[in-house]
Amino acid sequence: MSAPYPWLVADVGGTNARFGTVSGPGAEVEDVRVLPVAAHAGPAAAVRHYLQGRDGPAPRSVAMALATPVHEDRIALTNGAWDFSRRATQAELGLQTFLCLNDFEAQALSLPRLRPHQLRPWGEAPVAAQQVPVGTVLAVIGPGTGLGVGGVVRAPGLWLTLPGEGGHATLAPGNDFESEVLCHARREFPHVSAERFLSGIGLPVLCRSVAAALGQGEDVAALTTEQIVARGLSGESAACARTLDVFCAMLGGFAGSVALTLGSRGGVFIGGGIVPRLGERFFQSAFRARFEAKGRFQPFLAGISTALIIDTLAALSGAALALEQAQA
Repeated sequence: MSAPYPWLVADVGGTNARFGTVSGPGAEVEDVRVLPVAAHAGPAAAVRHYLQGRDGPAPRSVAMALATPVHEDRIALTNGAWDFSRRATQAELGLQTFLCLNDFEAQALSLPRLRPHQLRPWGEAPVAAQQVPVGTVLAVIGPGTGLGVGGVVRAPGLWLTLPGEGGHATLAPGNDFESEVLCHARREFPHVSAERFLSGIGLPVLCRSVAAALGQGEDVAALTTEQIVARGLSGESAACARTLDVFCAMLGGFAGSVALTLGSRGGVFIGGGIVPRLGERFFQSAFRARFEAKGRFQPFLAGISTALIIDTLAALSGAALALEQAQA
């Protein structure tokens, strides 16, 4: 039985939790607010804070996308402080429905609802999701605090998610310099996953490794992700500038591997909060060339579109679709 509206949807990363409400079937997500995860003891406290001072009935149905695996009752954020029981949280908030899903399940489910103004394609725009044949896969990769990977496949009458933890797959170099960069990183970490470099927590690791590989003695050890991006874009730091180039190139290679693995003929979409900050630097980078650089399968990848999701709140619409499909 479907719970009455309004519904509450949330997208919870390692740093921020985005909340919004849905007033009716197919309605846009409204009243979006961003709350810091660390400022709240858990999801119940954050929901109460979001609802404070609001008029009307409290939502009885909640869909929460979380940056962590969500297979058990106990859920702990991979890169955040929340550790909670979904059953206890549902009881505490008096919810009829409490749907927890991986954040990239929600990000993947947002793809069918993306509109042209929410995207910046690299070259030819992806075909509208409503026009792709049944069985078509769309993939999304999101460098944010961590690195999320997900997919969605069109089935008769609904969209099925392909959740996973692809960001923790082993990262492959594309040239000798990247091999040297990875060699330096392995002195710090026995396993260099894609997330170790291609994320907010990973960019400082990548920058330290790039600086070591360049061998110019530049001290970048204390730089944050924000500082690396700023100094790289301004050109004031050779190591930071090279880091952004390597980041874009390795992201392209990783995205191409995801496209091959999932057979995502419906497109590969780049989400997360980092790439939009790079602006034109991203579209002038080696991302697309490396995406296609898969030897005999270059023609296959050349036919797959890539696009940047410029709307950082898109996952909320995916959470809403997940709730709609769960209660249908």
